[in-house]
Amino acid sequence: MEDTQIHGLLSALPQPALLITGRERIVGSNGKADALLAHRSGGTAKTPAPSLAGRHLITVIRQPSVIEAVERAGETGQNQRARYLGSEGRAESTYQVHCGPVALNEFRGVLVTFEDISEAEANDQMRRDFVANVSHELRTPLTALMGFLETLKGPAAEDPAARERFLTIMLDEAGRMNRLVSDLLSLSQVEAASRRRPSQPVNMLDLVEDTLSGLGPVAEASNVTVETVLPDQPVSLPGDRDQLRQVLTNLVENAIKYGGRDNTVTLRMERLTRDPMLRQAGVRIDVTDRGPGIDPLHLPRLTERFYRIDSHRSREMGGTGLGLAIVKHILNRHRGRLKITSDLGEGSTFSIRLPLQQ
Repeated sequence: MEDTQIHGLLSALPQPALLITGRERIVGSNGKADALLAHRSGGTAKTPAPSLAGRHLITVIRQPSVIEAVERAGETGQNQRARYLGSEGRAESTYQVHCGPVALNEFRGVLVTFEDISEAEANDQMRRDFVANVSHELRTPLTALMGFLETLKGPAAEDPAARERFLTIMLDEAGRMNRLVSDLLSLSQVEAASRRRPSQPVNMLDLVEDTLSGLGPVAEASNVTVETVLPDQPVSLPGDRDQLRQVLTNLVENAIKYGGRDNTVTLRMERLTRDPMLRQAGVRIDVTDRGPGIDPLHLPRLTERFYRIDSHRSREMGGTGLGLAIVKHILNRHRGRLKITSDLGEGSTFSIRLPLQQ
């Protein structure tokens, strides 16, 4: 088989591919394979990697499982699979390597292709972590409920004071489980609707007033004053009113709870003719507290599911660890953005940007 035929065949494949002879000599490669294996073949990020043709396989791929799969495919004439771990800059990638025997006229060799399964594996790991986190979050209140029920059936059966105290705690734990299940359902609904862009007009000024009215009792309980700085003219944008209210409720309620008692929370809304983050006209809403602030170490992870800065304090205040994850998904559906800034000892600002047009 001629070099031009080999090159044409491999270039037509959508995946990185190598054609290897029975003596493990590479007789052809496509550009994707050259780029993938550039760290072995002398290429850099700025210069194209040279073709791998003519090189021995072991000088290009030094992972025994892949070399063994190639050898077995050539010896047995049966397809083989292996895993190849690569790196692109700082990111690590995982590939499923398919080794298939090839026989064309007098040519005998092995076709090796690389299928990128990094995203699939990351999603699987995310699902496993999610199930583990949910199980952990539910186990704690369930364990507490079972313990109190056993106590009420036994030593505290005839103790009215203990029974009243335990029933109060049990009610709190049941409420915690109810909030967790509610947030899980909400997150599932938001993800299910992520590809459907909202189109109904939403008056943001009315939405802010409704949200703050609903949070009035929460602010009063903590003696927190909620200040607003709003535009004079109505601001309307396409959106899902219930979901946007959920975003505002979450951010303002967090500011009230975590900003501390006897404090002030400021909600500022501004209409922008062009927002650099959205690259179009939009609305910016800042929710600022004057609390203890957040260590910069935590800022990149705040929107992760079940991530908490202080787990004990969060649970005491009724947090499920899903609020900001829900906010992020809602904003993604609206093609919006979330930015978090904080200074220790001075407070935090959660800023959302929403486009005026979808």
